[in-house]
Amino acid sequence: MTELLKFKIFEYDAYFIQVVHLVKLIVFILLVTLILFIIKQVINRSTKINRAKKYSIYSLFKYFILIISSVIGLQILGLNLSIFLAGSAALLVGVGLGIQNLFNDYISGLIILFDSTIKVGDIIEVNNLVCEVKEINLRTSLVLTRDDKYLILPNSYLTSTQIINWTHNAIASRFDIKVGVAYSSDINLVKKLLIQSLDNDNRILKNPNPFVRMLDHGESALEFGLYFWTNDVFRVENIKSEIREKLTQAFRANSVEIPFPQRVVHTINKD
Repeated sequence: MTELLKFKIFEYDAYFIQVVHLVKLIVFILLVTLILFIIKQVINRSTKINRAKKYSIYSLFKYFILIISSVIGLQILGLNLSIFLAGSAALLVGVGLGIQNLFNDYISGLIILFDSTIKVGDIIEVNNLVCEVKEINLRTSLVLTRDDKYLILPNSYLTSTQIINWTHNAIASRFDIKVGVAYSSDINLVKKLLIQSLDNDNRILKNPNPFVRMLDHGESALEFGLYFWTNDVFRVENIKSEIREKLTQAFRANSVEIPFPQRVVHTINKD
């Protein structure tokens, strides 16, 4: 057994890897995996931290442990990191200049995980594109758009671009639907129909209460705004579409006209 453990699998000049080195490395990897599993279980059992916070905390622990474990793993294989780094200092400087954007992404990833301005499950808006955050990794983040396309965004982009986080402080957000009716319409009836269009929809919150505003006297219509809150922020456009359908049917049933712009064209007869 001793001879087997001392058997050299790889040898180059004065450096060699024995079977015992691989055994130690495998045991060490299993130990690190067990530690990460225990940490994850402890964090997930907490009832005082929400799911997004748990993800961030575990990710920070995971990356820290993996970095330390990588260094220890190389030492188990007999690599002297101090000599390696000293001998390749000039090379590392050149590489560092070439991949500074990559390091920027890593640092940005740590910043996002630390300050939790963006969390897994958040609904964010980037350059007029609404996305749901699915994963936050050390270099990139994975988001899902409303048309069910996955985008991989560099973390440095998220920290350097103006981001609207719709669910940063609360899951629910306020939305509105604008509609115009003919000047001859009964204003009270219009407001009643607008509120009734939200009835029997469990996705619309009752608190805060939805409300209606008369926005303006338009060129060809009285303009109203219907305001409501919902937790289904990511798919709110589907909710808006259904409300507009209900409003169209309700207006037709109650003889409320939705006008369209009209233009009068005058012609001159030169005969």
